[in-house]
Amino acid sequence: MSKPARIQTTVVGSYPIPDWLVALPSEQALVDATRVVIDTQEQAGIDVVCDGELYRFDVNHPETNGMIEYFVRPMQGVRTEISFDELFMYRKDSGMRFRTRPPGLVDGKVGGGALDLPLACARAKSLATKPLKFTITGPHMLAKTLLDKHYKSTEKLAMAISDALATQVRHLNADVIQLDEANLPGHPDEWKWAAKAINRVLDAVPKGAKSAVHLCFGNYGGQSIQRGNWGKLMKYLNALHVDHIVMENAHRPPAELAVFKDLRKEIGMGLGVVDIKRTTVESADEIARAIERAEKAIGVGRVKYIHPDCGFWMLKRNMADGKIRALVAGRDLYEGRG
Repeated sequence: MSKPARIQTTVVGSYPIPDWLVALPSEQALVDATRVVIDTQEQAGIDVVCDGELYRFDVNHPETNGMIEYFVRPMQGVRTEISFDELFMYRKDSGMRFRTRPPGLVDGKVGGGALDLPLACARAKSLATKPLKFTITGPHMLAKTLLDKHYKSTEKLAMAISDALATQVRHLNADVIQLDEANLPGHPDEWKWAAKAINRVLDAVPKGAKSAVHLCFGNYGGQSIQRGNWGKLMKYLNALHVDHIVMENAHRPPAELAVFKDLRKEIGMGLGVVDIKRTTVESADEIARAIERAEKAIGVGRVKYIHPDCGFWMLKRNMADGKIRALVAGRDLYEGRG
């Protein structure tokens, strides 16, 4: 039996929605599609697999692949019937220019409502033979996308969402539980309350499971949404109650890697080595060189995971599958695993 790899391979979350699932959706089709996604990763040799987030997809809300609507619409205190005046108010917010409508309007105390994350997690767990990662959109991003008429404070709304998510997280049966934040990199000045909010959820991760936080600059139609740099978020990263981070690095300037030398030693580095905004499939040599470059910049042994920069949902399946295989081939090349 071969020795376990030092650097683990994983994915960030989403996978391209199979055409046949969109054409004829059903509970059984969803299970079958999830089985395909997980098996694709396992056959490629991915160490920590994900369900592809297929159950979240809503053809009416493709902007964020359901990573917003799926979470907030079932919640107590969130209304989905929105008037024209309320829409006009929302569209004045420059931070939401990539969306034409809010996922909901907060008009009461936020609670879990009908949200049921343990069910989706259990479905994936039953189909996986390798360690499973389950992903959740973080409280900062969810709060920023809603139109709030109750708390009248994004920070207070984020804390309420955190409590609702934490209640769900306590019941998740997954090996890794990852929270995703794609809005914060463009608003680093909000890091203090964003860290406080996400830590409430991270602290609810069951004993025995690893916690992770994914950050990226967004992926809308293959384009970045946020502007900034990772150096401005190092205080946030170091404040996280987390096992490891999952970062966008492949689409970023190589020189930016140096800022991660200041990452707390207790936090594992998850390195993005696959550019999901690029349709070309990376070679094993490219992946190996990216790992080598990172370990030269931040120290040998600091990279604990390699993965794509973000989810695969914007790509065609053949591209996503090729990039998944490249992750394992590149890691094996770097570690000299034949």
